[in-house]
Amino acid sequence: MMKKFRLAAFGVSATGLAALCLGFPGLQMRAVAQQAASTANAPAKIHGHAQDPLYQPVANAKVELTTDGKTPLYTFPTDANGDYKGDGIKPGTYVVELVGNVTDKTGTKTGILDYQRDVKFTPGADVQVDFDMSRQEYVSKLPPDVQKQIMATRKANAATQKENAKIGNVNKLINEARADRKAGNFDQAVALDTQATQAKPDSGLTWYELGDSYLGDKKYDLAAQNYQKALDIMKNDKKPQPEVLAAANNNLGEALARSGKVNDAVAAYNAAAQADPTKAGTYYQNAAIVLFKTGQADQAAAAADKAIAANPNSPIPYYIKGWALVQHATVDSKGKIVLPPGCADAYRKFLSMQSTGPLADDARNILAQAGETVHSSFHKH
Repeated sequence: MMKKFRLAAFGVSATGLAALCLGFPGLQMRAVAQQAASTANAPAKIHGHAQDPLYQPVANAKVELTTDGKTPLYTFPTDANGDYKGDGIKPGTYVVELVGNVTDKTGTKTGILDYQRDVKFTPGADVQVDFDMSRQEYVSKLPPDVQKQIMATRKANAATQKENAKIGNVNKLINEARADRKAGNFDQAVALDTQATQAKPDSGLTWYELGDSYLGDKKYDLAAQNYQKALDIMKNDKKPQPEVLAAANNNLGEALARSGKVNDAVAAYNAAAQADPTKAGTYYQNAAIVLFKTGQADQAAAAADKAIAANPNSPIPYYIKGWALVQHATVDSKGKIVLPPGCADAYRKFLSMQSTGPLADDARNILAQAGETVHSSFHKH
């Protein structure tokens, strides 16, 4: 009596089953037939990308598979990048449609944007179906006014992309130039910033950066010329940036001062203060320092007063004011120095903020010679 094999009882593996089938042709044929039937019924997959006539991804649309062009059997959404994918599709031939928002004279509604007929899905296949609505075949079927609008927008977009690429290159040049300035490679910085001005001559920033490179290279006249060029452009910007205008005027003031053009430098510092009142104290102080260094006492006192009014917490303007006023000191019959009004107060205020250093020593000495009381906390520690 022939024994019956009970595969489940023995726990035969797939490899073992194949080996057993070799010894039993009937079993082998049935296994092959079952495998073939399984493969024939394997579901298919789909994936692809959708873009509109302006080369933009079609997001939040639907890709539908139908056999009659009406009833969707499978639906797969597109993502923000216009990509989609899906599986579980029964093998066969379908119409694949891209469905989304369609706008016409009556308004916006859902409709078929694009489609492909007779797309075959074989068992287990992953079929790529793209929707490129930028193709000429698609665009040429649109109304003439829509075609005209598409062409105009494409041209504008192309110009914008070109400009953005140029800006990206200019930003790269500027960043490299800044790194060179920091490293003291001013010749290289000037070369890079010059390229930036040639690429974007209508940008005040490029001329401003070139001014910085020349300033670092101690070529003050060239620095001033480029800062002025930057300011001429920046003043005509649709939305001028006060802090940038102020910084450019401040740097212009430094370049002019170093070239010996003191009055022009003071005018630039004043313009900086007017452009950005939040930092006026710093800019007026810079003007006062330049006037102090060139011995212009009365003008220095006036600039110091402006700096103090804008920022009463900075010590330097008080010292400059004291120095400017002491130029008008007199000597009495006993040979004692008589300080003009406000001079001693300015020196004391300075010492209350900065009690050490050469300037503090000078302030204490002046007060002592004038017989003024010097607070103990003002003495050098």
